[in-house]
Amino acid sequence: MAKRKNDNLRLGEALKEFISENKLQKGMDRVNAREAWINLMGNGVNNYTTAIELRNDTLFVSLSSSVLREELSLGKSKIIKLLNEELGKDLITKIVLR
Repeated sequence: MAKRKNDNLRLGEALKEFISENKLQKGMDRVNAREAWINLMGNGVNNYTTAIELRNDTLFVSLSSSVLREELSLGKSKIIKLLNEELGKDLITKIVLR
């Protein structure tokens, strides 16, 4: 356990420090990517989304509709751009729709 510091920290700073010390950033990125997909795609797409997984820099999205999969595959670059803007960093470079 780390030594207690006498400095007063804001809660956000303390959480960032905790995440970096315990190497939890990859897990946080996975959760944030899943939430960004849900927020950006809306209920119409989310009803057909069965799984969302971030591995390295690739987002794997499982869809139950082949028609929707084809429609989304036409706009992959735009979706990547929107997701990265939502996340605030260039985390996703590729999307695989299954």
